Amino acid sequence: MTATPTFTVEDHIRLRRVGAMAASPDGRWLAVAVQRLDRDGVKYVADLWKVPTDGGEPMQLTRGECNDAAPCFRHDGALGFLSNRQPTDVKPDEDADKRMQVWLLPTTGGEPVQLTDEPLGIEEFRFAAKADRLLALAPVLPDVEHGKQRETAAERAKKGPSLRTFKRQPVRHWDHWLHQDTDRASTHLLLMTAGGQDRVDLTPEAAGELDIDPAFAITADGRRAAFTWRTAGTDREDDYTMVLLDLQTRQRIVLPQAPCSNSEMPHFSPDGRQLAFVRSTRSARDVVRPVLVVADENGATRELARAWDRWPMPWDWSADGRQLFVTADDAGVLPVFAVDVASGDVQRLTAGAGAHSGVVALPQGGFACSRSTLLDAPECHVHDGRPDSAPRPLARLSGFEPATAWAETESITTLSDDGTPIQSWITRPKNAAAPSPVLLWIHGGPIGMSGDGWHWRWNSLLAVAQGYTVVQPNPRGSTGFGQQFIQGIWGNVWGGQCYRDLMAVTDALEKRADVDPTRIMAMGGSFGGYMTNWIGTQTQRFRCLITHASIVTMANFTGTTDHPAWWYLEMGGENPYAQPDAYDRYAPIRHIANWKTPVLILHGEKDYRCPVGEGLNLFEALQYHGVESELAIFPDENHWILKPRNVVAWYEQVLGFLGKHMQAH
Repeated sequence: MTATPTFTVEDHIRLRRVGAMAASPDGRWLAVAVQRLDRDGVKYVADLWKVPTDGGEPMQLTRGECNDAAPCFRHDGALGFLSNRQPTDVKPDEDADKRMQVWLLPTTGGEPVQLTDEPLGIEEFRFAAKADRLLALAPVLPDVEHGKQRETAAERAKKGPSLRTFKRQPVRHWDHWLHQDTDRASTHLLLMTAGGQDRVDLTPEAAGELDIDPAFAITADGRRAAFTWRTAGTDREDDYTMVLLDLQTRQRIVLPQAPCSNSEMPHFSPDGRQLAFVRSTRSARDVVRPVLVVADENGATRELARAWDRWPMPWDWSADGRQLFVTADDAGVLPVFAVDVASGDVQRLTAGAGAHSGVVALPQGGFACSRSTLLDAPECHVHDGRPDSAPRPLARLSGFEPATAWAETESITTLSDDGTPIQSWITRPKNAAAPSPVLLWIHGGPIGMSGDGWHWRWNSLLAVAQGYTVVQPNPRGSTGFGQQFIQGIWGNVWGGQCYRDLMAVTDALEKRADVDPTRIMAMGGSFGGYMTNWIGTQTQRFRCLITHASIVTMANFTGTTDHPAWWYLEMGGENPYAQPDAYDRYAPIRHIANWKTPVLILHGEKDYRCPVGEGLNLFEALQYHGVESELAIFPDENHWILKPRNVVAWYEQVLGFLGKHMQAH
């Protein structure tokens, strides 16, 4: 197999990454946060760019070796953003680079001005679009006066103690320990003027309720806010309730919801009279079903587009307040839809394939968004709001030349053993001279989708550039194919129909003239890693396997993952303590003696979602049974591999292992 040096991992990490965007009040330009490598090539920093919506040349607004992110326009047209740049006219802060504060680019131009000096930094913020108000999330130490917060936090970090105490789960989230003990900082919701003055703590009682994935919004007139409040549900998983807050009277309205429910992603209508958000109710029997909800000023709620068999993610209201702009996985693509707020009617707005995100309404109508495909990195686009029309590309910021000259994609559909159609994406070298070796990439989740969109972590083009064909299937549990299809992964059934779907796809691949049936391998991360492990114990049909951040046990995993209450639900409410053997019926570790295929195991040591013990457990079991196996550990990474040099090392491990095992015999 001859390598095609068209796109390397070094090229990949040097690309600029288009992130959050905000539309100027007149809609004539977008403020876009764009990540890039720092001067030493060891971490990502971010700049703000000005991108005209008429297609004109972009202009870089901020510079430096700092992170300028989360652009948001103030009521006077000035551009606010979060940054860890060094202070200017506020008191010195030796650790300023470790904290984000709100900064402002004045409408008159000039250097950014620091607005806030929150002792422990700002996590998120919003300006009221037409009022002198700023809403922010920030960590606060309990029972420590505001002026001594920074000094106290520094002293405790230096001298300890390091003890953490807990009285309930969860105790960890993703890659960090949570703060249930009384002397640790927790996130609070703060109100200030748009100039960062007159700070008021709106949630002084907060003690962890805003610490995990909080969401909030503020009306354009600055009179009301909405935020999510996390408490323990009756199933021991967290409930998130939606709270309306009158910023004048401080009166709160907790929106009603069923037990074991989550409300999230709030967005106020332009006139501030309605709040749209997403609500889902969970159970061990039925997989969650996110539904759009609209609340009025008094807290009365109604569901919107309930009959639409997709999972909506609201981004913004249309400028006239009649529609919600949402995205939803849909048969392998991620379009933008308009949901009529009065009738609930749903219309698809973006024509063609691709993945769309970061949708922001434009005052003149339509919206701006980021769009990508499997062959092209995310870039800024604008859309006129008409159904089934193509978004118009703006200036390219990524520095990537679309791979259409040397790679191509195809969507295929395969019937599984029960007759259900399974969609897959194929990305391959263009005009390949001979049948190609195939990499079967299995997505994580398990609830998720492999779509026609760019992926910074699992980028298929890096393998295609080496001559491989990458196949990304959407087996049972994938979103975008209806609720019943997702239900097929819920409960302790992971190694069942989903596995058979993947084998049906592999059967079909082996029959294709452009595929070398003797050189097919399988790989995946998280749930995809679990499924790779299950494959290793069930068949020897693959040339080799690569498993990242995987699960190999089921019962033992329960007590080590960061959110065990959710794991009980995923496993259908079964009891791993009373019936561990039944709980482990699909645990790869129970069938490890059947594994014969060479495997590369990758894991981040700070991964608390799928703890590193799972990777170590798998490696030792395979070593004990004499299976050819390699282990690659990243001590400073979590569930994902994020640091640029680690990304390079990860792909070097993967591509090197493939090169060794996928050669033609």
